Amino acid sequence: MRKSWPQPIPSSRLDGLPPLREVAAAHGLLAKKSLGQNFLFDLNLTGRIARAAAPLTNATIVEIGPGPGGLTRSLLAEGARKIIAVERDTRCIPVLSEIANNYPGRLDVIEGDALETDFAVLTGGESPTRVCANLPYRIATALLVRWLQTEPWPPWFDRLVLMFQREVAERIVAGPAERAAYGRLAVLSNWRCETRILFDIPAAAFTPRPKVRSSLVELMPRAAPFACDAKLLSEVAQAAFGQRRKMLRQSLKSLAGSDAAGLLARADIDPTLRAEEIGIEGFVALARALSPPS
Repeated sequence: MRKSWPQPIPSSRLDGLPPLREVAAAHGLLAKKSLGQNFLFDLNLTGRIARAAAPLTNATIVEIGPGPGGLTRSLLAEGARKIIAVERDTRCIPVLSEIANNYPGRLDVIEGDALETDFAVLTGGESPTRVCANLPYRIATALLVRWLQTEPWPPWFDRLVLMFQREVAERIVAGPAERAAYGRLAVLSNWRCETRILFDIPAAAFTPRPKVRSSLVELMPRAAPFACDAKLLSEVAQAAFGQRRKMLRQSLKSLAGSDAAGLLARADIDPTLRAEEIGIEGFVALARALSPPS
């Protein structure tokens, strides 16, 4: 059965601001491929994403790449106490400023590159702080990995509600049973967070239309993940999955050299196994074995 989406919400019923497409047209906002932009103009969908990040009334929300502000408006309309929006595209700043004027004191717009932003400092330790964003495809994975490697842990955020291409979403939530998707990103994500895909959004909902559908993913930080060095865990997973068809005794030589067998022995890992056969605890054990004696 073909799924039908709800009819669009008139903007006047949401916040009194003009429809998103009119706003984008008035400011000459065309999505830039170089910035990984795909705009979402349907306020029913942005409202659904905002509600997935609830409760919002006592939360500070960090949004990355708000563009013309569709999700921003929905988050505010759903009661977000405060939003800190980081936008690199200078063309979007006047649009976001108009939204800020409509919600006095509740939207701070930061012009800058999210990859170069210290979010712990930016949010000032406000609690609870949550990230809800339709991430630009170009930087989505890099941003997530950076947040997963946050120190100290628990991190500055209490939850991540993020949109990714469906393929990336599957790589985030995968376990060893999903061999094709299971890799470094899954190891890092599920080491420190509980992950799940909330729902899909069809490609036709975006402007311009991407070649693939997208998925909204929730990552809930674990209070006490297995203890190990985040950088070493990332390096071990990268080396192991870099040659996923080879046994670990071979694939880990790129990291441990001639001591790959010794590394596996110290971690109590069968050297004939392949990366896709090792669970999170196994990779943590390898990272610990790789760590210099204290």
